[in-house]
Amino acid sequence: MLKNNLHQGIIEAGCDEAGRGCLAGPVVAAAVIMPPEYSHPLLNDSKKMTSKARAIMRVEIEKNALSYAVAFVDNIKIDEINILKASILAMHLALDKLKINPEHILVDGNRFFKYQKILHTCVVKGDGKYVSIAAASVLAKTYRDEYMMDLHEKYDYYGWDKNKGYPTKIHRSAINQWGITKYHRRSFQLTDNQLKLEIFD
Repeated sequence: MLKNNLHQGIIEAGCDEAGRGCLAGPVVAAAVIMPPEYSHPLLNDSKKMTSKARAIMRVEIEKNALSYAVAFVDNIKIDEINILKASILAMHLALDKLKINPEHILVDGNRFFKYQKILHTCVVKGDGKYVSIAAASVLAKTYRDEYMMDLHEKYDYYGWDKNKGYPTKIHRSAINQWGITKYHRRSFQLTDNQLKLEIFD
């Protein structure tokens, strides 16, 4: 059972990101404020849900959330500041876009940088523990998956319709054969011999 709140009686926003371990594409974060008593039998850590369940829950979350926002940080910024900072930046950008100011922030994981003057709590595996973080995980993943599906239309060699930019065998093999795109993260270990990579645009 997902918990609704860590602290009762205050407005809590849940934050999560998707795409942190990918070789290509942006990291995407969501911030969500759900009604205090909200529940849905399909809602869970997005990684444990089917794509059909995630699609259903994205509609449900967007319909029922008191406020929600999604933000992207691209691969260029990831290479510039590193993936941890980029992930937290994406969460901050999502929080910036909320129409309701939260009084407390629940963050999936164990690292976060203070946002404004709002107290936060990091929760390891929080997307399987709290409604708001689970909702954020669903939005972050579905928005990112949709983005990578669109990129696949132009760069179909890499299997992004299936792997969404994660380091699968097909993805790495395509990098070896075709080089990298402008969407690849050059600071990541893309192959065993990155120095010979060419950029495919």
